[in-house]
Amino acid sequence: MIIEQDGLMWNLSAIRFNNGITYQFKSFIMQGSPFQGFEFEAYMAMKAKKINKMLDEAIPLRHPLKINDAMRYSLLAGGKRVRPILCIASCELVGGDESLAMPIACAIEMIHTASLIHDDLPCMDNDDLRRGKPTNHKVFGESTAVLAGDALLSLAFEYIACNTNNVSPDRLVRVFAELSSAIGSKGLVAGQIMDIENEGKVVSLKELEYIHVHKTAKLLEACVVCGVIIGGENDNDIEKVRIYARCIGLLFQVVDDILDVTKSSMELGKTAGKDLVSNKATYPKVMGIDGAKNFAYHLMNQAVQQLACFDTAKAAPLYHLAYYIANRQN
Repeated sequence: MIIEQDGLMWNLSAIRFNNGITYQFKSFIMQGSPFQGFEFEAYMAMKAKKINKMLDEAIPLRHPLKINDAMRYSLLAGGKRVRPILCIASCELVGGDESLAMPIACAIEMIHTASLIHDDLPCMDNDDLRRGKPTNHKVFGESTAVLAGDALLSLAFEYIACNTNNVSPDRLVRVFAELSSAIGSKGLVAGQIMDIENEGKVVSLKELEYIHVHKTAKLLEACVVCGVIIGGENDNDIEKVRIYARCIGLLFQVVDDILDVTKSSMELGKTAGKDLVSNKATYPKVMGIDGAKNFAYHLMNQAVQQLACFDTAKAAPLYHLAYYIANRQN
């Protein structure tokens, strides 16, 4: 059943998952919405171009050449730059300027890249392909890859401290706290260790959600929360965007799990079927492919609803990012 609410068109539906639980939710309909005319691809390309330029300038080829080359190899290997763009879009959502958020956005991409380098190592996921290229340790060796990840992680915080202007010290402290929490033992690392510990085990949907809230969603939360802090937030704004990011973080992982079993390595730009080989807990494994797909759209629509109280024009990039994450093909 299609209804209109909050100026948007919604499809009311009920989905019964493999675990026997039935969810009723509203599906956001992009067609005919006030966000339809937004030039999302142009927006993404413009932001990514600026981000890539800043990242290129952040790590010049200097002595010691090998470590800087390794850092640049993974950082500049492409990618959609979803995380830094989320940070910038969130800053703009609350009236902030792109220039305020750009250093933090670039730092987030450094942190994300560091996590990918370490995640691909033989002692972790043991992957040979990332963003369509050989993984860092395949090109530079394991020891250099470990150091490149470490160096990117430390550079991220230095980069924020040295390049952020016109932002009060108390807001920067809050940014540092948010980022540190997102990637440490209360965030990404917690998700990663539980993912490793549960390989080959039967896990519940609640346990799977814990893994991916921490492994994936926490950093996405930090992206939007840091953007809003820099842009001039209030507590209500932060809570809304945090829920939005939690939803799209889980959404990102659900879609990733689906693509892992439905796409080829060439299509993905990374090794397909790795989770199946490693016997990892995934959403398709727990819920079935159809259940996982329906859950993905449920998460997208939950995310979209958090943005209803914001200015439509300023919220448009975040609406489209949710839709993009739900429908991405690699």
